[in-house]
Amino acid sequence: MARRSRGSGDGEPQASTIDPKYSLAEFVRERLRLSIETGEYSPGDRIRESDIAERLEVSRTPVREALRQLDADGLLVFEPWRGVIVAELCPQKIVELYKVRASLDGLAAGLAAQHMDESEIAVLERIVALADSVTEPERLAALNKQFHEMIYTASHNRYLVRSITNLRSPLALLRGTTYSINERSKEAQVEHRAILDAIRSRDSERAEQIARAHLKGAEVARLRLLAGVAEPLDQNRE
Repeated sequence: MARRSRGSGDGEPQASTIDPKYSLAEFVRERLRLSIETGEYSPGDRIRESDIAERLEVSRTPVREALRQLDADGLLVFEPWRGVIVAELCPQKIVELYKVRASLDGLAAGLAAQHMDESEIAVLERIVALADSVTEPERLAALNKQFHEMIYTASHNRYLVRSITNLRSPLALLRGTTYSINERSKEAQVEHRAILDAIRSRDSERAEQIARAHLKGAEVARLRLLAGVAEPLDQNRE
């Protein structure tokens, strides 16, 4: 079940502290999105309009609008007998998601090979080196996120970065990390190093090919995780 906190005693922004550039509905939408991304709400959890209104100290009208927006974003679904539910990704949706991400990550790696400067390459090398000495899946997942985000930034393409950012919502529905599958953590590290080598060599085509293959491997591991091949670890994802 979702963990819920109430009132302002937990340090959560309330309606009285909303940034004036946001509408109440936008405020509620972003707070709910964050709650889903951090695992406070899990796929299949029910979202009660009255609970959210009380928690964030707003009326039900902006909550209702925020729920509609998150439904359009694919984070929530409306079910006749259960009400508003946090969406769950079926295997087909996961395959579709990883196909898009493979294309974007491949393009990002290819552009990074063209544009990444020496200081950025040094940071990428440091991330890969750190992962060599790490065994904890949750820590490896965090380093994996840093690795990919560094490549996105180094692509120096704002439209690509925006497209990748738009995947934040569906990716938030993935639970556990593929690094909990032991062989996947080793494979991913080899693939990361190969991507790094291609970027360092300024081989754009090779960097893109390896990045695409890397995401295909992540897709296969994610489907295995969904099937219960390995125990997931909460709130980390690849």
